[in-house]
Amino acid sequence: MSWRTVIVSSQSKLDYKMGHLVVRGRETKRVIIDEVAILVLENPAVSLTGCLIEALVEKKVRVIFCDSKRNPTAELMPHHGSHDSTAKIRYQMSWRPEMKALIWREIVTEKIRKQEGFLRDREKFTEADLLSSYIGQVELLDATNREGHAAKVYFNALFGMDFTRSANIPLNAALNYGYSILLSAFNREICMNGYLTQLGIFHDNMFNHFNLACDFMEPFRIIVDRYVCGHTFDEFGTEEKHLLWHLLGDSVIIDGNRQMISNAIKIYTKSVLDAINDGDPSKIEFFEFCEDEK
Repeated sequence: MSWRTVIVSSQSKLDYKMGHLVVRGRETKRVIIDEVAILVLENPAVSLTGCLIEALVEKKVRVIFCDSKRNPTAELMPHHGSHDSTAKIRYQMSWRPEMKALIWREIVTEKIRKQEGFLRDREKFTEADLLSSYIGQVELLDATNREGHAAKVYFNALFGMDFTRSANIPLNAALNYGYSILLSAFNREICMNGYLTQLGIFHDNMFNHFNLACDFMEPFRIIVDRYVCGHTFDEFGTEEKHLLWHLLGDSVIIDGNRQMISNAIKIYTKSVLDAINDGDPSKIEFFEFCEDEK
């Protein structure tokens, strides 16, 4: 099982040799490629050989390219996610609107439930009670926008009444970067299952290549929120970004077992796809935080 997140920060040449990712920079380092889930290239001066690219695609490693400011700017996306991707894409294109509406209601309800729980952990009981009342009000496709109302209450409770998600501040930079990490992980799992990330169940932006991942990741945003809320971000630089990447190695409970978040994303993504295809929202496996992680 792949589990490592490898970050290459300095000018290097990356190659593939005898089952290993070889990083040749000031020092030469080797990593077993079967252990690599995500490869982050933070420096535009990094070069890759064709042999390595072929191996990364074959092993379904998510490769993320960063710009000169070390922000994710592109990804390596294979053309084929699984052997039966054609059949799965046909399923995806024929997903019934009423089933997509039911699945989205489950996802939004779970997202608000997790936000409510976190507010209670922070002793924000008034706001938590308000979110609790929203849970029972979520309609199909969230027609009354309970998600949006909950988000406003939630973020103001965590970060103050003056806080807005559009402000150009380190705190928002941390949230956005953390969310981009989750988005990348969900894109990987959707592609590995043979589906298109462009075709969502609720998100439907013609300029968004990752509509389905944006749908699926919603209940997992709380993982980033909890981390960011527990730290002070006077600035948001390289060290802070690296710490956020380590979140994928933290543990949660899903399907009765303790799993790394990266593996929980795999289990959850497969369960949502099964729920849509089988017309049974009860098949969705949501995660819970471990008691020792709260």
